[in-house]
Amino acid sequence: MSRKDLKAVSDRQAIDAFIQQVNSLPKVHTSEGGRLIFALDATASREASWDQACQLQSELFLATQHLGGLSVQLNYYRGFGEFVASEWLRNTQDLLQRMNGVSCLGGHTQIEKVLKNALKETRITPVKAVILIVDSCEEPVDHLCQRAGELGMLRTPVFIFHEGHDTDAERAFRQICSLSGGAYSPFDANSPSVLRDLLSAVAVYASGGPKALEQFTKSQGAHIKRLTQQLGR
Repeated sequence: MSRKDLKAVSDRQAIDAFIQQVNSLPKVHTSEGGRLIFALDATASREASWDQACQLQSELFLATQHLGGLSVQLNYYRGFGEFVASEWLRNTQDLLQRMNGVSCLGGHTQIEKVLKNALKETRITPVKAVILIVDSCEEPVDHLCQRAGELGMLRTPVFIFHEGHDTDAERAFRQICSLSGGAYSPFDANSPSVLRDLLSAVAVYASGGPKALEQFTKSQGAHIKRLTQQLGR
């Protein structure tokens, strides 16, 4: 047998040994379903809307029960540089308990920390979507767009639900959503049903993917259709 033939046999043996080793590893089963980061601005300007978000957060879980469920990580920022990312939560009571323990404090936005945390988490286990509920942007837009583009490459779309009428913030938020492959939607704090529907739509997307969202959209109003039309642009 030639040296070349000996090398081929050796390579096959190495590959077979590697495959055998992989097959002998314990199998990992997960029941997490989709993973979604639910991020909120907890600065003073959003104090009135925080209670509303607490009341509506159960929609994230209710909308996805028939799709295999959802794991949610709560992110929020407030005060002087305070940013919190919770453990991954599997039911509405755990999420509500965490949210009820938060009070809003004055401070600047920390959106980049949300995006950086999403990058870190999705490199461990893919995060299917990021929801950010916010009313303003006080950070360099170029930095945020860089992070959003990185999330887009990892296929982790950002959905921003914008309260208020800050046109400069809107331009920044639309860029973030576009670069990440997500979608932007304004909402009025006086219309909680709109925010409820928006949260449900993203939860369905995170848990069941584009086809599940397409099916969900058929029974929804124009605000949901506008949201879904932006995906992947």
